[in-house]
Amino acid sequence: MDTALPALPAAVASPTSPAGHRWQLRDWGRVPWPHTAEAMQAFTAARTPDTPDELWLVEHEPVFTQGTAGRAEHVLAAGDIPVVASNRGGQVTYHGPGQVVAYPLVDLRRRGYFVKEFVHRIEEAVLRTLAELGVTAHRVVGAPGLYVRLADPFGHARLQPVAPGEDPFRGLGKIAALGLKISRQGSYHGVALNVALDLEPFGRIDPCGYVGLKTVDLASLGVTADPAAVARSLATHLIRQLD
Repeated sequence: MDTALPALPAAVASPTSPAGHRWQLRDWGRVPWPHTAEAMQAFTAARTPDTPDELWLVEHEPVFTQGTAGRAEHVLAAGDIPVVASNRGGQVTYHGPGQVVAYPLVDLRRRGYFVKEFVHRIEEAVLRTLAELGVTAHRVVGAPGLYVRLADPFGHARLQPVAPGEDPFRGLGKIAALGLKISRQGSYHGVALNVALDLEPFGRIDPCGYVGLKTVDLASLGVTADPAAVARSLATHLIRQLD
């Protein structure tokens, strides 16, 4: 068994940090999920109070990842796509080419905020990234990630409160999934934004553990976008929101 730490790609010039904090931005390109998962865990275990925060941009080979709350029955028919265990929160999701994945490796103690605010800041970065493309995304209480109205993904009306017992995802599609792990006040894992990918594998699972939840990408909404350009925009907004 190869136990060597996966090599980190070289850091590239990071977007402007409004608060002047040091960041390292690394673009991994397309790599298998286990490779970056191992590297994230090793980075977090080795970091010190002086280690700069990093933001990793990744595109993964097709894979289903099961979070710590994952239940086998939410994987309906994996077929030829591997299912791997993850130590992030949440349940099962899919990663594949055409999806922008961002992993913020952040010292939460040094930044001075708790996990709930950290999640909110990540979601806000995705909201602003999508807004640049004309897409209005929404939060759903108790369901981390971002959602769009299937009938009007470009409208600006707020979501109306859902009555008890009603389906909170009625009329919505999930466009971004979020799952985190916090160890020694350091975060890893992160957020996946669907740009232009094969959505069929999401039909093989209950996305994030929700039966019947529809998953969408920018392409299915009629938005043509270059994943690399979306990744750069998301990186800019994440660094600004996380400062």
